[in-house]
Amino acid sequence: MTLQQLKYLVTVAECKNITEAAEKLFISQPSLSASLHNLEEEMGVTAFVRSNKGVAVTREGEELLSYARNLLEQADIMKDRFCSDNNRKPKFSVSCQHYSFAVNAFVDVVNEYDADEYSFILRETQTGEIIDDVAGGNSEIGVLYLSESNEEVLTKLLKKNDLLFEEIFVASPHIFISKNHPLAEKDKITLDELKAYPYLVYEQGERNSFYFSEEFLSVMDMPKTIQVRDRATLFNLAIGLNGFTVSSGVIDKELNGEDIIAKPLIMDCSMRIGFIRKKNIILSRYASSYIDALKKRTAIV
Repeated sequence: MTLQQLKYLVTVAECKNITEAAEKLFISQPSLSASLHNLEEEMGVTAFVRSNKGVAVTREGEELLSYARNLLEQADIMKDRFCSDNNRKPKFSVSCQHYSFAVNAFVDVVNEYDADEYSFILRETQTGEIIDDVAGGNSEIGVLYLSESNEEVLTKLLKKNDLLFEEIFVASPHIFISKNHPLAEKDKITLDELKAYPYLVYEQGERNSFYFSEEFLSVMDMPKTIQVRDRATLFNLAIGLNGFTVSSGVIDKELNGEDIIAKPLIMDCSMRIGFIRKKNIILSRYASSYIDALKKRTAIV
């Protein structure tokens, strides 16, 4: 097994087509197919199912891909640490729930390591995809929360995928509403007062259960609910429909504007916000800097 073979494996999985992958890798299709066959034979797995339409990754292939991505990532980290090539393009990827402080921390890292070239990725996405991204090696860090309502289920899923959760801070429940909302002048707000207004939540796709929800107030408790996919839409609906969402209370006016405000919600619960990463993996300097930036951005909480 070589790093080159692992790179071939990952590229074929991304392209879903051996001919396209061979062109991208600048090698012949027979050479690529032979290299993959040798890797599969050495590992004792069938990574792909081949057909006229292309290739599909098998279940054991997904596991092999996870290890391959991790090994390639660790090799990059080692090169970044010990090689003197100043022309290497920095690479870093993070997946997160829809938190402004997670975006701001990402901005801090980009500014810190500004270069002529870099390849950084920030994905604000669904909870299940955050776990999949980190487990599969597509993201080095994932930002999400645990609470009494989801901790048992998510902790089992993290353990199954060899992931660690590290807490950054504990937040009490708040709601985000328009500054012109009928409840905007109140110091604290109750659940009963909110039932007249649309509850705005982030849609979670196939894993659309309470355990994967970004909001720790169940949609079952609210008569009016609207699911959205992005932060801009959610805030537009909060303004246009007097809707609300439940979150940590950490909001950035520069990023989200002056029209959205946070108000404490009277609920006997809390959310532990933190990050997930692979076990026994050395973090890149970009990931370490991102974690430091997260802590600084949330230090006032």
